[in-house]
Amino acid sequence: MFKRILIASDLSPASDSIITCINGFKSLGVEEVILFYAMGIKYLDSLKYLIKDSVEPILNKQLNIIKSSGFNATLEIVPGIPSEEIKRVAQEKNVSLIVIGSHGESAATHLLFRIGGVTSEVLHSHEKPLLLIRTKITEKNGEKCVESSCADFKGKILYATDFSDTAYRAFEYLEEIVKNGCKNVTLFHVQDKTKIDKHLIHKLEEFNKIDTERLEMLKERLIQKGAVNVQIKIPYGNPTQEILNESKSGYTLILMGSQGRGFIKELFLGSVSHNIARSAEISVLLIPAVR
Repeated sequence: MFKRILIASDLSPASDSIITCINGFKSLGVEEVILFYAMGIKYLDSLKYLIKDSVEPILNKQLNIIKSSGFNATLEIVPGIPSEEIKRVAQEKNVSLIVIGSHGESAATHLLFRIGGVTSEVLHSHEKPLLLIRTKITEKNGEKCVESSCADFKGKILYATDFSDTAYRAFEYLEEIVKNGCKNVTLFHVQDKTKIDKHLIHKLEEFNKIDTERLEMLKERLIQKGAVNVQIKIPYGNPTQEILNESKSGYTLILMGSQGRGFIKELFLGSVSHNIARSAEISVLLIPAVR
């Protein structure tokens, strides 16, 4: 499923904390890791070599941690703009997943979270599955540090769907994760209050019946793949808020589709997935639309 992945580092404590999650990737079927760093310059050749010499020892420490966990790992240092180079290298190396840090809005300007701006740019243009690992600032012995939400990713998964083609593609990834050992899944669909309230409220019961049948079919497929506890939930309200509220109930990962740039904003997973990626307190796995 995710045999070869790219982990983006920027040498900050936030990216160090992502490396500590490395053993969790085994549950996603990862075998090979490309540790990636972009210098953010293109044309100053002498400066490129100076920067490379200064950052390589730090990156090698991260690389050794990855290797010591049993992964085949390589280091990729490139001179260009991080968000552009992540996309290019991901395509050239044919990676199956991009891993990058993600922070809460309150930490957006904190120096520990330099990686955050790159995350936002990648989020809006990714063409590969994207795992956003939530990082947060904590305080130990009077000093600020960064921690990542990197429990076993397959522990308890919240799958949010709008029944679109992209959401269905995300479900196929969910099936693979279940085959790899995930036992607990919630299938989650929000009846959007803003779209139903005015003119379609009389059809809500009918919508719930149809969507429950759809989710029951997905549930049966997951059980056949090895899932043990599969719940179905169809709340009525604001999609973003309902997903965020549910995600606080002991989940280790949110999985959903992502339309990315170029799609109509009002499409459920075109905007909601980005809101979830920015605000969720746990890690989020986004599966992009087929281009």
